Amino acid sequence: MNSIYKSVPVRSSEITPKELFYSRRDFIKASGLIAGSAALAACAPSATEAPQKAGPDSGPIKTDELGDPANTYEEITNYNNYYEFSTNKEAVAPLSKDFQTSPWTVEVGGLVNKPQTFGVEDLIKKFTQEERIYRLRCVEAWSMVIPWNGFTLASLLKAVEPTSKAKYVHFVTLLDKKRMPGQGAQGYPWPYEEGLRLDEAMNDLAILATGVYGEPMLPANGAPIRLVVPWKYGFKSIKGIVKIELTEERPNTMWNTIATNEYGFYANVNPSVDHPRWSQASERRIGEFSRRATLPFNGYTEQVASLYEGMDLSLHF
Repeated sequence: MNSIYKSVPVRSSEITPKELFYSRRDFIKASGLIAGSAALAACAPSATEAPQKAGPDSGPIKTDELGDPANTYEEITNYNNYYEFSTNKEAVAPLSKDFQTSPWTVEVGGLVNKPQTFGVEDLIKKFTQEERIYRLRCVEAWSMVIPWNGFTLASLLKAVEPTSKAKYVHFVTLLDKKRMPGQGAQGYPWPYEEGLRLDEAMNDLAILATGVYGEPMLPANGAPIRLVVPWKYGFKSIKGIVKIELTEERPNTMWNTIATNEYGFYANVNPSVDHPRWSQASERRIGEFSRRATLPFNGYTEQVASLYEGMDLSLHF
């Protein structure tokens, strides 16, 4: 099936072959130890030329559209917020490694003309898969650059035909306390729920990811299917989705329910609005030695700012 949706200005050629990941990262770290701040400057978004990687291929390091190198596969798959398994980021991967993600279905319904239940394998076949290198900015003020594989959320929503009453999209994670031991933790309104306004969900940047770095997604990253909305804080990108429902009323979301004053429904990356307990002006990029300035909308202002015209984003965080 051919895609009819425009691509975000991130090229699939930006993605580094996996076998070059580790030598590249080692080179960057070694250069940092030798050259100090000069090497850090070369990795910054303002860099005009990417540093060279070690090895027989002396071409430039593959980067995102701002010139930032993608994180290693090891970093991406071993440093995860996924409370369904553990609140310890490094514990998620070992605890989830045997989690079975097949068979898996996603129910799509609510205010739509064509409600359907899809197997994940059917979604992968039906909707054109793309490679998108996105920055992930966690509300905890750390970040990564991740090469995702997946398809636009808009393509799925158009297939089920939202009715004129549909205003929001509600997402729900699997509830299975036996297989997801973290769901036994008290104080959390399981299952995990998230939501977007319909116009946000229809934006071309919003994708349903099914892979990382050209490979099937691991459970630690939200396999077999997760939401990715790169201009919002990471907790909006719900993992392990089993249900998508279009609604007229704004849905409840987990973190907004737990602490409304700390985790807003919109949760757009905004360096000028601090979390009540820490600054959001800068972030720590995993694998780097120093902090960097956080960009409004995580650097995707041109693509999404029009969604919020007239809104006071200091209030609607």
